[in-house]
Amino acid sequence: MVVCAGPAAAVDVKAAVLRIDYDTLLPISRYEYPAEDLGFAGAALADQDNGTTGQFMGHTFETETVAVAPDGADSALADLLEGGTRMIVVMAEAEDLLRLTDAAEAEGALVFNALAQDTALRGDQCRGNLLHTAPSNAMMADAVMQFAVWKKWTDLFLVAGSNPEDEALAEEYRRAATKFGAEIVEERTFEDTGGARRTDSGHVLVQRQLPVFMQDAEDHDVVIAADASDVFAEYLPYHLWTPRPVMGSGGLVPRTIHGAHEAWGATQFQNRFEELANRYPRDADYDVWLALRVVGEAVSRTGSADPQQIRDYALSDAFELGAFKGQPLTFRTWNGQMRQPILLYDGAITVSVSPQEGFLHQRSPLDSMGLDQPESACTAFN
Repeated sequence: MVVCAGPAAAVDVKAAVLRIDYDTLLPISRYEYPAEDLGFAGAALADQDNGTTGQFMGHTFETETVAVAPDGADSALADLLEGGTRMIVVMAEAEDLLRLTDAAEAEGALVFNALAQDTALRGDQCRGNLLHTAPSNAMMADAVMQFAVWKKWTDLFLVAGSNPEDEALAEEYRRAATKFGAEIVEERTFEDTGGARRTDSGHVLVQRQLPVFMQDAEDHDVVIAADASDVFAEYLPYHLWTPRPVMGSGGLVPRTIHGAHEAWGATQFQNRFEELANRYPRDADYDVWLALRVVGEAVSRTGSADPQQIRDYALSDAFELGAFKGQPLTFRTWNGQMRQPILLYDGAITVSVSPQEGFLHQRSPLDSMGLDQPESACTAFN
């Protein structure tokens, strides 16, 4: 049982964002170059927002931001813990995230995942001190599949990359198709041959090669791209053999935020973020912002910065967070995943938002996306 505090003493809240910077190829589009302050700008905005509320109760919020190479992550976490920080937002891949979360758990720290979308992190690899503001790949795939089914585009042509992370994403689309009654009529694998994904003549080669790769497919309503490696999916629209909509990793893509999202008061969020960062927000910025706003809301309601109390309140029925998505966001008590609507974005506007109309759930329509309680192998929250 969570009890909200009445008037209480001022609390100084220390948090951190730990970002691991991996060596990666440049993205297909220069629009997608990673920002130097990726995630950190979201943290700065969250501190401003938390401070606006906290000033009335004397609470202060300070977030340290640390960017390290993979081999420096463990020592960076140790420094944060030694300095007394017990609420840490981590931007890391799954393997590193789990190791850091286990180390933080030994010191009584609460960790928020603001990057890794691996569904297993919400299943048999879950941790009791790990809450997820980043959506899972299962949530993203379900968001796309609901829209396809709502449009009655139920015959799917699935094109997946050849890397392990691409295959994992493709499996989520297979699961989602079965879940919502769509049919994958054909699958193909686009081989990643390595090298740069952007060249001066890239579009010329793609214009010749992709249509040939996509020809002679079974009749289908829509192409679903599973390209977590960012190799080919953005090229698919307008380069198909048979003209069809593209969804997934290219064409209509699932996002938690994008720069053109204006509904439900989001314009004021966009304006404040742009004033602070001089750019549009990315998903990671929003997911970090969410994590620290969870902390701020919990501190305001409980009057405590104790990680266990923050966790317990966030998982309680009393918690909800307004986040410019049209409804309050809450956490799934069985695996620590934040429920949130998913925006479907075509590069210019929000085309739709999932869950779609008619996809119901006995608990919340948001639970129609991602691992429902019976589907999750997580036991750490029991």
